[in-house]
Amino acid sequence: MLNDRMRMILRELMTVNGLATGAYLANVNQVTSRTTREDIKNLDSILADHGARIHSFRGKGYKLEILDNQKFVKYLQANIEEKATYDKDIPTSPEERISYIIKRLLLSETFLKLEDLADEMYISKSTIQNDLKDVKQRLEKYDIHIESRPNYGVKAVGNELKLRFCIAEYLFDRNSRSTELISDFSFSPLPKEDLDKIQEIIMRQIKETNITLSDVALNNLLIHIGIAYERIKTGNHVTLFKSEMKEIMQQSEYKVAKRIVDEVEVAFQVTFPQDETAYIAIHLLGTKILNQSSVGEKVVEQVMDEKIIEMIMFALDKIKIELNLDLKNDKELIIALSLHLKPAINRYKFGMNIRNPMLEAIKKNYPLAFEAGIVAGLAIEKQTGTKMNENEVGYLALHLGAAIERQKLKSGPKRCIIVCASGLGTAQLIYYKLRKQFGEILDVVGTTEYYNLKQYNLSDIDFIVSSIPIQAELPVPVVEINAILGENDLVKIEKLLADQTLEVEQYFRPELMFLGEDFTSKEAVLEFLQEKLVEMELVEPTFLEAVYEREKVAPTAFGNLVALPHPITPKSYQTFLTICTLKKPIQWNEKLVQFICIINVKKNSQEDLQSMYELLGKIIDSSSIVQKLIKSKDYHEFMRILVGYN
Repeated sequence: MLNDRMRMILRELMTVNGLATGAYLANVNQVTSRTTREDIKNLDSILADHGARIHSFRGKGYKLEILDNQKFVKYLQANIEEKATYDKDIPTSPEERISYIIKRLLLSETFLKLEDLADEMYISKSTIQNDLKDVKQRLEKYDIHIESRPNYGVKAVGNELKLRFCIAEYLFDRNSRSTELISDFSFSPLPKEDLDKIQEIIMRQIKETNITLSDVALNNLLIHIGIAYERIKTGNHVTLFKSEMKEIMQQSEYKVAKRIVDEVEVAFQVTFPQDETAYIAIHLLGTKILNQSSVGEKVVEQVMDEKIIEMIMFALDKIKIELNLDLKNDKELIIALSLHLKPAINRYKFGMNIRNPMLEAIKKNYPLAFEAGIVAGLAIEKQTGTKMNENEVGYLALHLGAAIERQKLKSGPKRCIIVCASGLGTAQLIYYKLRKQFGEILDVVGTTEYYNLKQYNLSDIDFIVSSIPIQAELPVPVVEINAILGENDLVKIEKLLADQTLEVEQYFRPELMFLGEDFTSKEAVLEFLQEKLVEMELVEPTFLEAVYEREKVAPTAFGNLVALPHPITPKSYQTFLTICTLKKPIQWNEKLVQFICIINVKKNSQEDLQSMYELLGKIIDSSSIVQKLIKSKDYHEFMRILVGYN
């Protein structure tokens, strides 16, 4: 009878291209070499009666030889239930299956038959063929394609460097801040004690050479050295261009990488080629940060590259144009982005992926900062000519979010003007009432008649207080009040001063609310909404194209069944939200979505959109409010829930 360890050894011997070393098989099962030798001996005696043998090559490893294929296949079929239990938990959801297939493809040196994969997961061949479409899409992000051969099966093919990046994403827990690997049968290439040993070596060397790495950077480097070690053993090597090698070898980080590699080679009895050492140097170049104790003015000046400063100012200009957020005078932000982007340029240059364990939280809790990160990322892409993924955008968003919060603290009192048609006396009454009620938190700049409003410079004004209805579109909100200020009027102003939405209704319209729809795909929803908005002449015909372009940069499904799609650049002359709720959730990239809110911001908007984004952030964050809004039957019920919540 096969035990779990024997099953694992058999699987490895069946998929390995060439010999599997005893040390490798011991690592897979996380046991000693002695236990592995005993397992192989017992497995060999079982297989001898079923058409196969395990041959031992002294000092080199083990190889499975199939003497009678029919007999051996029969044995595997008879033990199909055992074979399927390699995995402690059989994948059940589409997401689990896709992840499982990707892992199997990445770790297989040979072609995998779809029938075998289907058997392992207890699913039909048609289901696995359907799953493969998603698998192909995800692997394409790493320039890895699936090669298919009749009678052989499928295999993942791609550049070795990209294969490793992909393995890092799918074999290690992205959200874990520790160095522990996922406990996922043979998908963990190294046992914990080996990773601890590698970490110890890295820590010692970076300490001796005075390099400081963040926790995320250290974890990233550790994972990649572990993968390099595992891949070298199976004969897979990274190759770099000679010009790149020359450039890397001139960096001081190369010497540190060499010292780390020398120690790893001795500890694990493995030889790292020169290209592999350069590859580790790239990680040090791409992830090092300045030792905080030595950050003085001189160091900052040395680090702040003129070209990077130009790039940052270009990005901040774009943020001002797209989101009406002026952060160009925040010196702290400019220094922080310079320090971040200098090493990050190396990551972009070499196509390296850095995992961001905070990504989901950033997207969910700071939607405006994340949008600013997207705008900055696209601006940097334009300057460098290299693609930036959403993990990097998330890091930019952290810096930008901190600047947005600083701006709130430094902004001082809100500024307003009073528009009144009843004469100067009434305007003065309103003026003194506001001064008395709100004191230092509101600066009443002055009063004006309606006909003079067009000549008034509103760039430094936060809102207008008016005793008459104003129909004209203005770049700032208007609070309509009675000529004799009442309690309700004061509440309206107070709400605005507290940074809450002035009138939630200004963002939502009954004709732009589609509740309880019956769509089954992301594409169907977006096409329907595009059709409606074009029909109402609210957006340009290129609207949908721009929405898909934004989705390519980073999916707008933020979790909690919510997606906030929007065009990558404004495609309308008004700011408004379009709501669509669904009877059943649909798949939106890797998340389920049932509440869709399309954000349309008018071209060259001068509005302060922060309150709108904050409101959306609150919705995303509350599963109870999302559930209530999804169940809403009409506009009035929807708004009652929203206004009550807000």
